[in-house]
Amino acid sequence: MISHLISILKTPSGKTGKGAYFEKKAMQFLARQGMKNFSCNYHCRFGEIDLVAHDGDVLVFIEVRYREKFNYGSALASVTVTKQKKIRQTAKHFLQKHGLGNKMPCRFDVIGITRYDGKLNYQWIKNAF
Repeated sequence: MISHLISILKTPSGKTGKGAYFEKKAMQFLARQGMKNFSCNYHCRFGEIDLVAHDGDVLVFIEVRYREKFNYGSALASVTVTKQKKIRQTAKHFLQKHGLGNKMPCRFDVIGITRYDGKLNYQWIKNAF
């Protein structure tokens, strides 16, 4: 119980602060798994991609979701078809803007983060959609 309270105190408040905090945690987790060259919060008129990274020769677009409570479903389940479409459109924009077009294999991953007994738990779905 005490460790849970301490972890809550260390977590920034507000949607933007929490989002950045958990994106950083996801980036650290993925770096430990061997992913490299991270870019954060790519924005365009279609939407936002939380993280972009390289997994070997593959460019990976990553959606990070955190859930503290499961009243509205799991973190992973919160990536709706509509959200997936926005991420795909934003990824196309990213590729065009950086002159990559169809030159690089890509995939879409989702990282779901939950907290249990004061510890963060990660669910990583590669090639999620």
